[in-house]
Amino acid sequence: MSELIFEKSVPGRRGYRLPAHDGPQRPLRDLLPAEHLRRQPPRLPEASELDVVRHYTRLSQRNFSVDTHFYPLGSCTMKYNPKLNDRIASWSRFADMHPLHPASCAQGLLRLLYELEQLLCEITGMHAFTLQPAAGAQGELTGLKMVRAYHRAKRQDRSTILIPDSAHGTNPASASLSGFQVMELKSNAHGLIDLAELRGRLSNDVAALMLTNPNTLGLFERDILAITALCHEHGALVYMDGANMNALLGLAKPGDMGVDLLQLNLHKTFSTPHGGGGPGAGPVGVSRSLEPFLPVPRVRKTGKRFVWDERGRRSIGRVHAFYGNVGVLVRAYIYIRTLGREGLERTGRAAILNANYLKARLADVFPVPFAGRCLHEFVVSLTPLKACGVTAWDVAKRLLDYGFYAPTVYFPLVVDEAFMIEPTETESRETLEAFANALRGIAQEARTNPELLRRAPHQLPVNRVDDVKAAREPNVRWTPSQVPVSNTSG
Repeated sequence: MSELIFEKSVPGRRGYRLPAHDGPQRPLRDLLPAEHLRRQPPRLPEASELDVVRHYTRLSQRNFSVDTHFYPLGSCTMKYNPKLNDRIASWSRFADMHPLHPASCAQGLLRLLYELEQLLCEITGMHAFTLQPAAGAQGELTGLKMVRAYHRAKRQDRSTILIPDSAHGTNPASASLSGFQVMELKSNAHGLIDLAELRGRLSNDVAALMLTNPNTLGLFERDILAITALCHEHGALVYMDGANMNALLGLAKPGDMGVDLLQLNLHKTFSTPHGGGGPGAGPVGVSRSLEPFLPVPRVRKTGKRFVWDERGRRSIGRVHAFYGNVGVLVRAYIYIRTLGREGLERTGRAAILNANYLKARLADVFPVPFAGRCLHEFVVSLTPLKACGVTAWDVAKRLLDYGFYAPTVYFPLVVDEAFMIEPTETESRETLEAFANALRGIAQEARTNPELLRRAPHQLPVNRVDDVKAAREPNVRWTPSQVPVSNTSG
């Protein structure tokens, strides 16, 4: 266990020394009003710069990340991020560009953004894109605001969004936040949208169907053409959550499926995996009929120059300060241009191959609720382990002891004791084998020593915590009440 930085504190030790100034020596109380001064010095640790560097470097080495561990986080595509992309995105001509630079001084970056939009259109089959949204969820919100604006322009008051139970969890929240009522569609026996139920739910009040394809079970909606046709017959739009686009790269285009709009999570599919919570980017692509409602400004090309276009009488307006998380957009552009058309197709095929290989390696230990081949991810049920008193949560915690970050657990809700695994295309066969062997070993442990799993993890600085209490009573501040710290200032 590492010591706390307060426990490393030595009274009077400093990380720096400032030379005495030659100005007038005035007490602090003469410079600041008394109400802004502390009565007691802050209780801060006192350590040298070397102590601090070593302490936080050691702490960082205890983290799980895509650079240090296999990170099979289902639904989130935590794959390798090429360091070349980071290096180019950090070039001063990108990183030091201020958002208020005039377009005449930012022609290179504007060209990159313009070309990225065109590349995303080609990859998805959509007509136009906005790069403003800073995350997948903000992309969903942006798309739903365009859905509302579209129907209002047609003088229609539609208030319902249909969402399958196999969709991403943020979809209902985004629909509700946009002022819509959510109506859930139950999956059929194959884990796909039930066409009969869809027919029964469609009405003149339905604004859009919001689906994920492939869905969170890792299954491709085989009836997608019939689904989009049914929605269009009733005047409803089809919104596709494109967070799982990793499986479709170079293989299928949502625009060809009849999708009206979708968001892409660039930080999942096109570099910059979002471990640690960010940053992200969720561009939204639309069909021709929805282009007038895209956010402004947009990058336009006039001759050989690129300009900001603020026009848009029907636009929903700006949805993000300036033009999105440009660093993520730069990485995505490099990723796409580096791989090219053939490389993107190999990416999609490798993602599907890895998922199906790993699924086959675990099939005799953990059942898959829905038969058939998966795409980029799959969901197994750990229900058989309940007989041993072991849950999916216990298995996830035990995996940490084996050096693997745990997959998504208990989602989607349509699978009991769900374990959602996405190996991504960047992992080797040896890594997949090691992961499969770890899960198989844990399954054996559940039968022979279930208490070992119920108390896991055992090898980390922090063991099992009360997750419910942590969620309901968050306390992110630690007060060093028992650790002596000197009252000297510095």
